[in-house]
Amino acid sequence: MSEKFVLAADFGTSSVKVAVVTGGLNIVASVSEHYPLSLPATDQAEQNPDDWWAALCRATAKLSERVPGLKDKTDTLVICAQMCGVICIDEAHKVLRPCIVCVDKRSAGISRALIGGFPSFEGYRLDKLATWLRLASGAPGKNGMDPPAKMLWIKSHEPEIYAKTSKFLDVKDWLILKATGAVTMTGDSANLTWLMDTRPGREGWSDKLIRQAGLDASKLPTIVDGGDVVGHLTPLAAADLGLKTTTKMLGGGSDVSLSAIGAGLVDDGDLMICASTSSWISGFFNRRIVNVVDSYATIASATGFRPLLVATQECAGSAADWAAQTLSDTPHMPDEGYSAFYRDVGTPDANDPFFLPWLAGEKVPVDDDRLRGAFYKLGLRHDKTAIKRAVLEGVALNISWAYSRVIRQKASNRSGPIPLVGGMAMYPTFVENLANSLNQSVITGNPRFAGVLGAAALAAPVMGWAETVWDGAKICRSHLVNKVEPSPEKVEQSAARQSELARVRKKLIELYQKN
Repeated sequence: MSEKFVLAADFGTSSVKVAVVTGGLNIVASVSEHYPLSLPATDQAEQNPDDWWAALCRATAKLSERVPGLKDKTDTLVICAQMCGVICIDEAHKVLRPCIVCVDKRSAGISRALIGGFPSFEGYRLDKLATWLRLASGAPGKNGMDPPAKMLWIKSHEPEIYAKTSKFLDVKDWLILKATGAVTMTGDSANLTWLMDTRPGREGWSDKLIRQAGLDASKLPTIVDGGDVVGHLTPLAAADLGLKTTTKMLGGGSDVSLSAIGAGLVDDGDLMICASTSSWISGFFNRRIVNVVDSYATIASATGFRPLLVATQECAGSAADWAAQTLSDTPHMPDEGYSAFYRDVGTPDANDPFFLPWLAGEKVPVDDDRLRGAFYKLGLRHDKTAIKRAVLEGVALNISWAYSRVIRQKASNRSGPIPLVGGMAMYPTFVENLANSLNQSVITGNPRFAGVLGAAALAAPVMGWAETVWDGAKICRSHLVNKVEPSPEKVEQSAARQSELARVRKKLIELYQKN
């Protein structure tokens, strides 16, 4: 039988990575294509869905030049994408306005009004919170990033758009619609609308939660499994992509779901860290979990609704990129430029400044969009190298702050190395800082392509490469071969720095929350 390919695409906030994957989940060729992010006003962030499609088309055209027979050998297309976007389509599937993407916080006030009231706990009206926790194992965040607040913003500020909206879609789901005409959504995106009942055996849209949010059930798409074949390429989409109309399209998944699979997570309680534009800690568990105080919970993952714990922080790679762009003479540098910028950071000093990467607020373990970044103990003697050092250490310490809360969760597994994926895994000093701050070994493989590999693993059963998605995840795990061990001396130093920073965090949080 001739070799068959999976074409896997991972759509982030600034670019898409598209790879040709073969049996053994090996990437034989890959391309990255960028697209713009619009920031029309304070706390607003939007993208034009057509830009995503154009980038995908450019990528497949380049891959066709590099991989002989790509058109005939591509059997399946799978999409992984950023989540918590809101796209409005009408009955004819026309996009009615730009996508309000994940990082948009314009609806923070609406979100607080939606969840708030008296009597309350941690900003949530108790009866509303009880309903959300019972049905959805979580609740909308206070920062306005979750879809229901964005939908309500459209209902309030753009009522004509809301009235014309036939369906609200997430990023991946619009791309699937464009490719196949199918209107679908996977469990992970559906869960984060906080309109879905995630109780085992009852997974589906909840009329009670939809009424509580003041939204319309008819505007929500069909929920499917990420491994389901939801359609084949339309003639127009096949022509755009240079593929066959027989190419199968799967339900796909979010970056959070598929990065966990691509990082090789299989067993309940195993955790991984993604340090990308934002960062998150995630892991599969055998039950739903919610921690209101520390602002993390499980969501229904893209495959089998398996509970996936997600603890998200707002800035990681975006903070490192901000520092590089601010301090460099090259404000718009390619990915390899960032790696070069952070290659030489000098020798750590006990008097180094501290950096808090709260440039866009924070989520875990403190959910507050009012928090902002800061340098502490920055002095005249500190040069650019010291600032670069502080930024990498600051992101690592911020992640370990969240990790210290998640690891308390019963059944969390701290033994063995923890997989690290995302662009910041390309910075050796950051990886060393993270290992020392966690006091745990860290392993990496091809860190920028965890979402791509997770998407390919989702297709492995369809391709006959593995019996289950989890067998595919085991193959992904075997690709993680680079291990960084913590240094006992540096672990002690990192713990002392973390202890001092903890006092600073507490005071800064109090200060920001008073304003």
